[in-house]
Amino acid sequence: MGNKDFADENLQEKCRRLEAKVSELEAIIKWYEEKLKLNAHKKYGSPSEQTNGEQLGFFDEAEVTADTQIPEPDIERITYTRKKRTGKREEDFSALPVETVTHELPEEEHICPECGEQLHVMGKEVRKELTVIPAQVKVTEHIRHVYSCRSCEKTGTSVPVVKASMPAPVIKGSAASPSAVAHIMTQKYVTCTPLYRQEQEFERQGISLSRQTMANWIVKASSDWLEPLYERLKKELLANKVLHADETTVQVLREPDRKAQTDSYMWLYRTSGDAEKPVALYEYRQTRSSRNPKLFLNGWGGYLHTDGYPGYHTLPVGITVVGCWAHMRRKFDEALKGMASYERNKAQAQTGLDYCNRLFAAEHEFNQADPEERLKQRLALSKPIAEAFFSWVKDLNVLPKSLLGKAVYYALQQQKYLMNVYLDGRLELSNNRAERSIKPFVIGRKNWLFCNTPSGARASSVIYSVIETAKENGLKPFEYLKFLFEVVPNSTTSQLDSFIPWGDSVPNDCRVRA
Repeated sequence: MGNKDFADENLQEKCRRLEAKVSELEAIIKWYEEKLKLNAHKKYGSPSEQTNGEQLGFFDEAEVTADTQIPEPDIERITYTRKKRTGKREEDFSALPVETVTHELPEEEHICPECGEQLHVMGKEVRKELTVIPAQVKVTEHIRHVYSCRSCEKTGTSVPVVKASMPAPVIKGSAASPSAVAHIMTQKYVTCTPLYRQEQEFERQGISLSRQTMANWIVKASSDWLEPLYERLKKELLANKVLHADETTVQVLREPDRKAQTDSYMWLYRTSGDAEKPVALYEYRQTRSSRNPKLFLNGWGGYLHTDGYPGYHTLPVGITVVGCWAHMRRKFDEALKGMASYERNKAQAQTGLDYCNRLFAAEHEFNQADPEERLKQRLALSKPIAEAFFSWVKDLNVLPKSLLGKAVYYALQQQKYLMNVYLDGRLELSNNRAERSIKPFVIGRKNWLFCNTPSGARASSVIYSVIETAKENGLKPFEYLKFLFEVVPNSTTSQLDSFIPWGDSVPNDCRVRA
């Protein structure tokens, strides 16, 4: 081989290496472009994952839209739709008490200015206003009379003392009242107002009530009166055969042997849509270990809706994990948003998204059916779409680290759990129900940021559980908490069943009127 041939071979090898390097760099640049576009969309774009309904017909567009009997139009037709108005303004206030203020002429002015005769009422003009009465704070002084016998005082060796009955306080030796504790809890856990802001608001009303005192009230009242109710609700939850689960982070500053910056977790378990008595329970744990759901669900068997977190996939035999198609759809949606707009229509990510959209569209057709009929329709209409989706996914050849590659990897890893939705008609296509229930905690966390101690985190999990379960059952959180703090301290454990959100003793004043 001559020097020239050797030089040509070296040059060709160098060109191959450079071409491979260029391809590698192009892939890296494309990966960064996807990340940049997706981050920009998350920051500035719409958070909605909804897709134009017309895209659902991409698979059978010609068959659906074609009609040879319709002549081509000579003119352009423009149509539009608008949301139908429902109800009247008066109906929005129909559940509120009405205070009537009558405006009349004084008796001496009931004289006609023209002829001097007596005027009579010919009609009425009515104007309705929504009047708001701000919260009022007052001191309630309980005075209990103590009785003794005068005769025994003079002649007897012992003097009987009889006291009038008086309700037990929500916290002994404290100025806390049922309404005060219920108000503070509602402000923090429903309207997401941190204790320091509540402290400032009390100060503006001339009341000195420190955040430390309020925190003590919350922890004590939760531990004494709400935790027994929590345990009763847990029994009701585990009596259901279909549940949802999710988890999110929470920062607890003073956990033993842990740094303040270490993430702890708030776990959520709730009933599914078929439950007659909905329950949503939170549980504070230090870690995201799979041991936590194993302990909470100890002895339980049934179907558990979850996201793709692998910790759920090691649960004991008897628990069937059902994957979330909404998470599957989100992966393709993110892959699509990471592309340039001109690339999207014919992109593989769009095809994957369309498959998922067709599943949800089919589900919408029979979501009001009973479980038996729903399963029958799913197997006939929805399952073939899911099977075609996985058949399509397995044939894809994509870069593993791209957004589309991650979507494909997620689909293949989750196939077993995603297909479990076709085992029972009570199951749901997504775990959105759990995500909606955990959202109030996430919103609250953005306001109060962290918990100081594990006891505070435990109290928060119990209070959120009672409040969210009350909301699921159509109760007003403040009224229900006030009712609980009035009756539970004066009741026995055996009476708890009548105080749970659907219990017989819950007064109608606690219920939201339709």
